[in-house]
Amino acid sequence: MAVSANKIHLSGLARKLVMDGLLEEAAAAEHHQKALSKKIGFVPYLVENKLVPASDIAICAAQEFGAPVVDINCMEIDMDTVKLIKEDLIRKHNAIPIFKRGKRLYIAVSDPTNLLALDEIKFATGTNTEAILVEQDKLTKVIEKCLEDMEGGLGDIDDDEFDDLDDLEVAEEGKQDEDVGSDEVVDAPVVKFVNKCLLDAIKKGASDLHFEPYEKYYRVRFRIDGVLTEVARPPISLSGKIAARIKVMSRLDVSEKRVPQDGRIKLKLSKSKSIDFRVNTCPTLFGEKACMRILNSDAAALQIDMLGYEDFQKEKFLENLHKPYGMFLVTGPTGSGKTVSLYSGINILNQVDVNISTAEDPVEINLAGVNQVQVDERTGMTFEKALKAFLRQDPDIILVGEIRDLGTASIAVKAAQTGHMVMSTLHTNDGPQTLTRLQDMGIAAFAVATSINLITAQRLLRRLHSEYREPLEMPDEALLDEGFTEEEIKEGIKLFEPITGNKDCPSGYKGRAGIYQVMNISDAMKRLIIEGANAVQLADQALKEGIWDIRKSGLAKARQGATSLTEVNRVTIE
Repeated sequence: MAVSANKIHLSGLARKLVMDGLLEEAAAAEHHQKALSKKIGFVPYLVENKLVPASDIAICAAQEFGAPVVDINCMEIDMDTVKLIKEDLIRKHNAIPIFKRGKRLYIAVSDPTNLLALDEIKFATGTNTEAILVEQDKLTKVIEKCLEDMEGGLGDIDDDEFDDLDDLEVAEEGKQDEDVGSDEVVDAPVVKFVNKCLLDAIKKGASDLHFEPYEKYYRVRFRIDGVLTEVARPPISLSGKIAARIKVMSRLDVSEKRVPQDGRIKLKLSKSKSIDFRVNTCPTLFGEKACMRILNSDAAALQIDMLGYEDFQKEKFLENLHKPYGMFLVTGPTGSGKTVSLYSGINILNQVDVNISTAEDPVEINLAGVNQVQVDERTGMTFEKALKAFLRQDPDIILVGEIRDLGTASIAVKAAQTGHMVMSTLHTNDGPQTLTRLQDMGIAAFAVATSINLITAQRLLRRLHSEYREPLEMPDEALLDEGFTEEEIKEGIKLFEPITGNKDCPSGYKGRAGIYQVMNISDAMKRLIIEGANAVQLADQALKEGIWDIRKSGLAKARQGATSLTEVNRVTIE
């Protein structure tokens, strides 16, 4: 019900909020005074203290002042325009210029009555200013993001601030021809910027870095907990220099810009600490994109208890891992943690009385006591050739980085049938599809049925931060639709969702956990394979045998409070 604003004198947006019933008169006056005393805007004060939703404030402002609300997240921010005014002015007025047309500068604001902001920006830039109404919570994030990008730009780098970056060394850095790209790679600010990106990625726990050139801008993104996040927008003019620097560090050919190249960086942080990066460059329409994968050697030493297997899944994993022969397969998409699972298994098996050989492309992590071979198609060292050589090297355990073709699959199956333990990965969605995929590649059904011991399909989902989560209430019908059973609902299901927007943990998630389908090949499953059953029939049999699929494993993690139902749906719903 609308409230009259006659008792207390209010004007502008505060009066509209009272009239629409979003604030009481006395509360509006009190909050307005508190905002003034703290020297922050009325709208930021309301949103930061969760007194009125930002979307409701924007709607009221639009109705009161006849200005349309624009979704700032859908707008492309011109960083050159942002840099027209200083950071202190942006923070003072909670307003930011987002684009310019001729002599008119368009300013994103959440309170259109903030005329002082428009006047000061007009005076500082010598332009005519015009307000664009946006939601306060979105405006705050955009301001912080733009100011971070301004700090990441190379024009304002403070040499003293990044002196320690000069101490970084690239181990065994290849010597480049002095005439090739020498003018591109000696730029000290570029060197410092790239080093800073590498260090920031390590500190933030990123798994991948993307350096991406586009027509009008250049951006750097990190993949953190499986999600890509933009971290910087250096000037587009530095695109070639950044690519050249990365190629020098990776011992790639700086002069070759027409074909993809693969390299590796070993970055020495100190005498005892170094980090490896796997690097790939690829020519795009507007320059070379570079993608780096951080190879975390600590992940290879993870104990199986830390991988997130349920107890009964871990028991199956270990039981089949210690079998003297057969195939042990790990499946899933790129970035699902297959390598970590395999290395964790290899670490368990790596004893002095066992001969282990691996063929990998690339060798991501060095393991003492394991004979590792780097596959290189250019030199003719393929997975198939490496496997043939291994069989003459008196092996006990063979690890094949990936089964990609019939030749590799055929030799792997034969090795598994002749007394060797073979471990490998495939890019399939789950266990049943792995069985049919091998047959599609040309492996006989009988060979598939008799050679495979276990298939582990997996995904990674984000963990909820224990301090930034809140309970989520859902009706029983909705829980049933999500896949929970009636028995689980009767026992009680307590779900959580992330609390977003906190500076320490903006997403509400920290770290990742694995969810798995651990499927051993039973006698009944073998009969179905030999009879030519399809993936659906094999999945039905797995369900009868009590084997969890990845979805059920994800729902279990949600019940345990380790993740949210939203995250489970993001990862498991196709």
